[in-house]
Amino acid sequence: MKAARFHGKRDVRIENVPEPDRARLGPRDVLVKNRFCGICGTDLHEYAAGPIFIPTAPHPYTGAQLPQTLGHEYGGTVVAIGAEVTHVKPGDRVSIQPLISPRDDHYGKRGLYQLSDKLGIVGLMWPWGGMAEYSVVNDYNVFAMPDHVTDEQAALIEPTAVVVYAAERGGVRPGSSVLVTGAGPIGQLQILAARAAGATTIFLSDTNDNRLAMARAVLPDVITLNPKTDNVVEAIRDQTEGHVGVDVALECVGAEAATATCIEAVRRQGVVVQVGLHVGKPAVDGFTLTFKDIDLRGSWCYSTLMWPRVAALIGSGLLPAEKVVTRRIKLDDVVAEGFEQLLSPAGTELKILIDLA
Repeated sequence: MKAARFHGKRDVRIENVPEPDRARLGPRDVLVKNRFCGICGTDLHEYAAGPIFIPTAPHPYTGAQLPQTLGHEYGGTVVAIGAEVTHVKPGDRVSIQPLISPRDDHYGKRGLYQLSDKLGIVGLMWPWGGMAEYSVVNDYNVFAMPDHVTDEQAALIEPTAVVVYAAERGGVRPGSSVLVTGAGPIGQLQILAARAAGATTIFLSDTNDNRLAMARAVLPDVITLNPKTDNVVEAIRDQTEGHVGVDVALECVGAEAATATCIEAVRRQGVVVQVGLHVGKPAVDGFTLTFKDIDLRGSWCYSTLMWPRVAALIGSGLLPAEKVVTRRIKLDDVVAEGFEQLLSPAGTELKILIDLA
């Protein structure tokens, strides 16, 4: 079968690898024929500067190492199941929840699987990934999809779970005012998640006018701001009650300046949620953080139990995640039409889906 395999920085190859042997499935394994797979910002960082998360020596829990089949935002159809799998059957359309961790360590016993020190991720630290014709995952990684969730939407549940969880971490609720920094795929999904949670006034800040224009198509009443031409903090204060700033700010870039903007733009006793991953150790304005009595919170992945709820949000139309999809490509074109397009400074693409049919 074909698979997109990461070998090193800017070295992703389409290779022929053996198909999974259904006769050798473990008792709780599920064999999936992959359908759509999204290219995540994490995949893009690995391609441009990796290996970062992809292990060069065997992963301590999963045993995976280079070369790695990529892809953790995907869905497909169950082909075969292990003898102890009961919640899905061959023919079921499924979405993959890609986090892999012990069920019996400190966090696993508490259902906080995403916090395990031994965490692995399908498509990054697992022998299989979504950028291939087939994959093998654990039974707990597989969630059956209702008929009203399309195959494309099934591949969008993973990034949508990230932003739904971040909105929950921020305490976004009906009537909230919200700032999102960064108009990439996660930032644009984040404005949709904020609206789904009940936010009424939503600001989006980014330095790329192309992406801000796309955001206005995704959510027409979003208030877009460009820090190159706008005083973001003053513009937000001018449009919030009492000139105090937003209730919640969600930083979706992973940039020091964006975090600083969130701290300045949020009201006193507001909440700043760090969603984007910083590659370094940014300075944080501790004085303002204290003086304004702000909560600064991290948001790592999501609860692995969120899949049915996020699927329902997408399938119902309350959170139309498919609006961020700007291109669909074939696996053979994943480098030229996928990774390289997403790295273009023009920023004319958001979410690119690989069609594996």
